[in-house]
Parts: sequence; C-alpha cells; structure tokens
Amino acid sequence: MIKNRSARGHFFFEPTNLKKKICFATNNPNKLSEVQQMLEGEYEVLSLKSIGCEEELPENQETLEGNSLEKAQYVFDKYQISVFADDTGLEVSGLNGRPGVYSAMYAGPHRSDEDNMSKVLDELATQSDRAAKFRTIITLINSIETVQFEGTVEGTITETPSGEQGFGYDPIFIPVGFNETFAQMSCHEKNQISHRKRAVQKLVNFLKSDS
Repeated sequence: MIKNRSARGHFFFEPTNLKKKICFATNNPNKLSEVQQMLEGEYEVLSLKSIGCEEELPENQETLEGNSLEKAQYVFDKYQISVFADDTGLEVSGLNGRPGVYSAMYAGPHRSDEDNMSKVLDELATQSDRAAKFRTIITLINSIETVQFEGTVEGTITETPSGEQGFGYDPIFIPVGFNETFAQMSCHEKNQISHRKRAVQKLVNFLKSDS
C-alpha cells in the first residue's frame, strides 16, 4: 500500500500490485493454468506469448537438465524477466535410458506420438526389462540464482497402447502402484502423481519460501 495526502490534508491509501512477475517458458494453457493456481496471490505467472516471445526456444543439449537450462537462459537473457522452463523425457531401462532427451522426436522430427510409441515397443520386443520412468527437470533463473528441480515417476512399459487420455507415451506407461496407463486415468488423477506435478510442486515450495 502507498500512503498519499489528499488536497484537504487527509491521508488515503492506494493499493499496489505486490505480486512478483515470473514467466513460465510455455504457451501450453493447461500447464500455465496449473502453475497459476498453485502460485495464486503471490506471483503473476506469464506465458511466453504474454511477454512477446513468439520464437521457438532452443533445445540443443544432450540432457534434460541442459535443455531446461538453455530455454530458461534464453528467455532470461533476452527478456530480462524471472523465468522457469521445463523439459521432460521417458527413460526406459531396457533401452539404456532411451529415448530420454529425444523423447519428443524419437521416431523423427515430425514429432508423432504414435510413431514414437511404436518405435519404443518395437525396440523392447526382445527385452525382458520393461522398467521405465518419466523425468521432468525445471530450471528457475532470476537475478540472484539459478536452481533446478526434478520430478520423477517410476513405472513399466506395456506391450500395447491403452487409453485415450493424455499425450506422448501415456498410453504405454503404467506408474508403479497402479493397474492403468496414464492414458486410462483422468487428467486429475494423473496430475496428482505425475512427474511434472512433482517438479512443479518443488518449484512452488521454493518460490513461496523465497518470497
């Protein structure tokens, strides 16, 4: 609140917006809404579009940590705003951790979920080890520090896709403790246990303790 004096000598208070601005390096409305709700009242969470960033962010690194950092650093350097960026990959034990950082384009640059899943299933056809995990890395950069947060969910890869919800590899991934794939779960159920939710929660806890 700012205190000012009126023409008659009385003091009055003008409300000010005390929210800190932070950019989530995404234009995905579902991701944005989730974080906005978690940080409501403390941070104004902006999308790439709302800060005028229309270009595709660079992702040239060999690790999820590297890609997440590269995207956040690009936005921070160019737009001078506190920012966090995420990168996610599926790591399959029987494939020596593949597709990992290449999850989105595992079957080619056309980014087809169906082709990516088919490639993973084909490569696992002769493998007995079907253990896998989804991993999300979030990098936060502000004027003071750079911090990374990790969210992981363990599971197994099915032999065939099941379910219509979700995206990416969700139809072939069953998280530990469940009998359904991510794609067979409701969005709400998946979001309660997902790798991204776990990473986001760590970020939110950090921002709240830091504010």
